[in-house]
Amino acid sequence: MYRDPVYDGATDPTVVRTPGGWWMFYTQRRATHPDPGPGVAWVHGSRVGVARSDDGERWRYAGTLAPGSSGTLTLSAGSPPRDVDRTHWAPDVIHDGTGWRMYLTEIAGIPDRWEGHARHIVEYASDDLAVWCRVGPIPLDSDRVIDAAVRRCPDGRWRLWYKDEAADSITKVAVSGDLAAWEAAGTAIGGRPHEGPFAIELGGWWWMITDEWRGLAVHRSRDAVVWERQDTLLLDESGPVGSGAQIGRHAMVVADAEDAGWIFFFTHPWWDGSEIGDAMGDAHRRSSVQRARLTAVDGRLVATR
Repeated sequence: MYRDPVYDGATDPTVVRTPGGWWMFYTQRRATHPDPGPGVAWVHGSRVGVARSDDGERWRYAGTLAPGSSGTLTLSAGSPPRDVDRTHWAPDVIHDGTGWRMYLTEIAGIPDRWEGHARHIVEYASDDLAVWCRVGPIPLDSDRVIDAAVRRCPDGRWRLWYKDEAADSITKVAVSGDLAAWEAAGTAIGGRPHEGPFAIELGGWWWMITDEWRGLAVHRSRDAVVWERQDTLLLDESGPVGSGAQIGRHAMVVADAEDAGWIFFFTHPWWDGSEIGDAMGDAHRRSSVQRARLTAVDGRLVATR
């Protein structure tokens, strides 16, 4: 559905629909950067890419959210600079009834390893989706937290789910009554390591979708607090390398009916599933955003590409 025209590394999409059209925010990985640095530096040094659409299907590149000296992020139509001093990952964008909020993973510098550096989830606020003012970091269970997802739950409180890498990469949760003060609320989804939690209500159930790097795991709940696992994965099928039909990764959903919507996810069309590392060439690093139809059927989620 969409490929980033700068570095061809669009991942971690979040999509919002407004009266003026659709917006997609994503991690702009530096897949084709000519000299990104050693190791996994190409996965870091990323900015938030932005794409726009009139119908949610055909997308055009709008630029990146460029950091400013006052702590703002501003949509810039130009290409990002080759040299950056920070990493932005996996934005989650919600409307709180008054304005827009973004929960963004921030990492200092451009690490060349997966481990050994702090990651924080930072809140930003906006009136127009183009200029974002920094509110500040959210205090969570560790300083190894990424992939925020925020929703208002049936009890009227807001919950922030996130991956805690200091807790064996499971989904933790924090709770707030006003989106200002947050308190830790333990583990939401344990078990097998995973990332990219996302929650949505469809067909009378709340659903939690997580990325297990082999397809997307699904849990359901009546209250968005206690979850039970579905025994099948979503988007776990893979075709020949280059076919585009590889496993779905880090997904989110936009509902357009009581029991159905579109699931947006990313995939590596030219990667066979081997370890991501510094030996991989550009083709393996490239990624694309795709979508599939998602339906709640008899208490289960079903995705159809």
